[in-house]
Order: sequence, then C-alpha cells, then structure tokens
Amino acid sequence: MRYFTAGESHGPQLTAIIEGLPAQMELTAEMINSELKRRQGGHGRGRRMQIEKDRVEITSGVRHGKTLGSPVTLTVVNDDWKHWTGIMGVEPLPEDVNPEDVKRQITRPRPGHADLVGGMKYGHRDLRNVLERSSARETTMRVAIGAVAKQFLRQLGIETVAHVTEIGGIETDPATYAELSMEDLRAIVEEDAVYCADKEASAKMTAAIDDIKKRGDTLGGVVEVIIEGCPPGIGSYVQFDRKMDGKLAGAMMSINAFKGVEIGLGFDMAKMPGSEVHDEISWNEELGYYRKSNRLGGLEGGMTTGMPIVVRGVMKPIPTLYKPLESVDIDTKESFVATIERSDPCAVPAASVVAEHVIATEMAKAIMDEFRSDTMDGLQKDIEQYRQYVKEF
Repeated sequence: MRYFTAGESHGPQLTAIIEGLPAQMELTAEMINSELKRRQGGHGRGRRMQIEKDRVEITSGVRHGKTLGSPVTLTVVNDDWKHWTGIMGVEPLPEDVNPEDVKRQITRPRPGHADLVGGMKYGHRDLRNVLERSSARETTMRVAIGAVAKQFLRQLGIETVAHVTEIGGIETDPATYAELSMEDLRAIVEEDAVYCADKEASAKMTAAIDDIKKRGDTLGGVVEVIIEGCPPGIGSYVQFDRKMDGKLAGAMMSINAFKGVEIGLGFDMAKMPGSEVHDEISWNEELGYYRKSNRLGGLEGGMTTGMPIVVRGVMKPIPTLYKPLESVDIDTKESFVATIERSDPCAVPAASVVAEHVIATEMAKAIMDEFRSDTMDGLQKDIEQYRQYVKEF
C-alpha cells in the first residue's frame, strides 16, 4: 500500500490517493468522517476548527461500499477557500496586477516553522507559498487515510487507540487506566475534553490550556498509541529498513511538530538494569507463546511479538504565538515580531488522533507487505492460518 496527499491549507481542497488496498474491503465515507471529526476536537483548538467541517468524499476505488482493488481517491473541501480565492487562485494574475501587491503576502518567517528554510529551498519570496503546504492542515488527509487503514485492521481483528499522557508537564497516572480494555479506554478518551484517560490529570490539563491561552502562549505534550491484536512476526530483522520499530518511529516523527518518539518503556530503559527491561517468554495451550510483561512495547528485533504495540510521541508547543517571537523581514532584513496566523494554544489532543492514524497506516502497510492482499477474504484466510501456525510453533 502506498499513498500521496496534496493540497494547501487555504486552497480549494485536500486530496489523497491510496493504492494497494485489497478488493472487497468494506469502506464508506462515514467510517472516515467520524475520525475527521475527532481530529477537529479536543480542548485548546483554535478558530479554524469552527470554520471547517471536514467531510470526505470518495471519488474512486469504491463501489457500493466495497473497495475495487483500484486506487481510492479521498477529497476534503476547504470551506475557508471562499475567502481566499483571489489570494490562492491557480490561474496567473492579470497583467495589470503587481504580484508584490497581492494581499496577505508574508515576508516575516515565524520561528519554529518551515517558513524561512522552505523559502530558501524553493526560492519563494512570499513565504505563504511555504506555510500553505507545511501547515498541519495536511494531517486532515493523513487521518482520512488512517481511517481507511483502521477499517482494514479492524477487519483482521486488530484494534488501535490513542490517548494523551502529558500536557505542559502534567502527567497521567498509568495505574488509572492500565487494566482497561481497548474498548473501555477508547470510550473514556473519546468523551474526555483533552482525550485523556486519567480524569484528575485531564482537569489539570484543561486548566493549564486555559491559562496558557490567556498568556498568548502554547503548550506541547505526549501522546500514546496502542495496537492490540497484531500477530507476531510483522516486520523483519534482516534489513534495517524492514524493522517495524523504525517504520513506526518514522511515521510518528513525520507528524507536524513532533520531536521525539519512544516504544514501550522508551527512554526510561536508560535508567534500568536489563533484568527489569526485557520481557520473559512463556507458553500455554490457549495462547501459545506470550510475554509475561510488555516493557518493550510489543516489538523485538524489529518485529512484532504479538503483545500490544505501545508507541509514544512528543509534540512541541505550537510555534505560532499570540505574543509572537522576534524574526527578520526577508525583504528589508529588519527585525520584527513574527507574523501571527490563526493558532491553537494546545493541539496535543488532536495530535493524538493524527498519531493513531499514521501508526495504523504504517501497520496496515506492513501487513499488506507480509501477506497476499489482492482480496480481503483471501488476506483474512491467510492471516488466520498464520495465527494458527505461530500458536503451534
């Protein structure tokens, strides 16, 4: 499976093309729209989420609710486009219009964004040409693609969930949700203001977001993605680029504003002896092989172990501030405060939704690489046979 996304933040629409999905997989727009709605939620979101009501249109690759095996095209219209038609139009400007006079031209790069380096790389003197594509608006389509991937995984008995574990230094207590089933954890998270499973921590996070908004600043945090039901052996140790750890870490780090990733106990392993890190192996007739703990987060030697996969990512505070940082005008070279675009005081809850979907996409791709995937029923049979094989190994 492979995919591409296209579109600008204030352009007419966002588009994704997914190739490689098996035929006969159930898929409808509503399955995707429910996930897009979650991406737009969470306490701390800004005004753009009040403008856009993201809904996908499937324009190819699906007939009567099932995939055809041909490329699937997804489209989300930008409602805000109607206010930007003159500024973001595709056609050349009239001869009598000076391009320098185009409204909302940006020459002051914002610290922490792609503005300055992107302008240098592609030769753009109007930095709007950079920020329109580097915007986190692009994650709309990655959630849409991930929603397709989640539907694929669900039909194989694999479930995913994501939640917020830290915002602005306020951490959850894992003991409050450690014993919850995936279904119960998801139900709690989806009803929470900041997509957090610890109610006490959630209240503190919400108050911190309100406080930082009053101060014109922003907060970052940590999100956790869990995948349950994946069979052992997905990925490989034989080449570096086939290791599942690397694929999942790369997917997490590809999200806007993410600056760190860990699997299982992650960086805490540096403080612990090996006897407290590695997962002992056991076996019984009902389960086959399993681990007595899951400190390595469901991955060993670049492969899934059959235990739940646990991946966390850290999101930096959004760099667009209402008390903007200092920058330099690329035309005059004079010092100015950076341009203010619409911003969220905290997008960590929304980022947890994005994280879940990019991780689900990577896992779906890996499974399609491992098994015959021209048709959904054929893939389901192959996976069931493989599950039985590893149980009896």
